[in-house]
Amino acid sequence: MTGTAHRELAGAVVGAVAAGGLALSAGGQTWVTATVERPEPLPPVIEQLAGSELAPFVPAGGLVLLAAAVALVAVRGAGRVLVGLLAAVAGGALGWSGLRTLLTDADVTATGAVGSGTPGSTLTAEVSAAWPVLVLVAGLLAVAAGLLTVLRGSSWPGMGRRYERLAAAAAAAAPVRRRTDEDRALDAWRALDRGEDPTEDSGEQP
Repeated sequence: MTGTAHRELAGAVVGAVAAGGLALSAGGQTWVTATVERPEPLPPVIEQLAGSELAPFVPAGGLVLLAAAVALVAVRGAGRVLVGLLAAVAGGALGWSGLRTLLTDADVTATGAVGSGTPGSTLTAEVSAAWPVLVLVAGLLAVAAGLLTVLRGSSWPGMGRRYERLAAAAAAAAPVRRRTDEDRALDAWRALDRGEDPTEDSGEQP
């Protein structure tokens, strides 16, 4: 059971990291290339629109998912379920951002971003579909990781428990160092700084 829980946790973390990385990568790429043909003798104007301009949530959602991946390891119980819910919501927003770009006419998308140009101009646009599709895939990954966490995350063990037990065992096994004259002198100086009399018997055995 523990092995299954660890695999589920690892899968959710990897899914969130992969989704966040894909979103950040795709958000910085050119999604739409708009060309404005202007009346002679004006030359055409070419605008390249990145995903972060057309869908500002894409890079923001990528950062949210990377933070969620770290939080999945750091928190437990109900806190982990809340992180999973946040990841699922972020994934849904990413999926919608990619899908909306694919379904919206490229000319309409470009007009909303760059305007229609000068009077008599003609605007044409071309969508690089690979990047919105990549964001859609990232959204699906994030939703899957988030829903897995919501459904199963409360039963997952904390990955840091083993290290906490090892640290506690090491601290218990560490030998107690015998106090030296230097330690006593430092204690006396600290007592003087606090306004106490260091010559008073503290009951400490040498």
